[in-house]
Amino acid sequence: MDLTIRKIYENEIVALGSFYDEIVYYLETHINYPKWIYGDYPSIHSVRECFKNSTQYIVMKQGEIVGAFILDEDPAHDYLNGKWSVQLKSGEYLSIHALAVSLRHQKQGIGKEIVRFCIDFAKNNGYKSVRLDVVPGNEPAAKLYEGLGFRYVETTDLGRRFENIPFFSTYELIL
Repeated sequence: MDLTIRKIYENEIVALGSFYDEIVYYLETHINYPKWIYGDYPSIHSVRECFKNSTQYIVMKQGEIVGAFILDEDPAHDYLNGKWSVQLKSGEYLSIHALAVSLRHQKQGIGKEIVRFCIDFAKNNGYKSVRLDVVPGNEPAAKLYEGLGFRYVETTDLGRRFENIPFFSTYELIL
C-alpha cells in the first residue's frame, strides 16, 4: 500500500480539521460508533492543539488525506485511572486516539496500516506497550484492534467526565 504516514505540517491544520469534520458529520447522520461531536472532537481545534504538541499524524495517498490519528504518551494521564495487565508509568507506553480513515477509503486496510505504524513506532522507541480506548459498542474499532493483537482489559470510567461517554473499553498490546 502506497501510504505516507507522518506528523502534520502547520499548513495542513485546516485541511486535516476539514477531514475530521467530514467524517464526524457523516457519523452524526449515520451510526456514530465513537460518539464524536461535530465541531468539538476531533476538529480543527484538537488538530491545532495536537500540532503544537507534535502528536497529530496524517496519512496521505497520492497527495490525498486518507487517514489521521493522534499518538502520544497519555498527556492527560487518564489511563493511570484504568486497570491494565501490566502496570506501567506514564512515558512507558503510547496511546492511540482519534484514528480516522477517509469515507472514500474505508475497508482498504488503511486502519490496519495506521495501527501497525503505531506499534512499530512504539517498539522502535523503547515503549513497553500501546494502549487505547474504545467507546463500548464500537465494534468496528474493537475488531480492528483485536485483529492486530490488542487485548481487551476492562470497561471503566477513565475520569474524563464526558456526559455522552461515561465508560470506555480499554485495550492494550504488550510489546
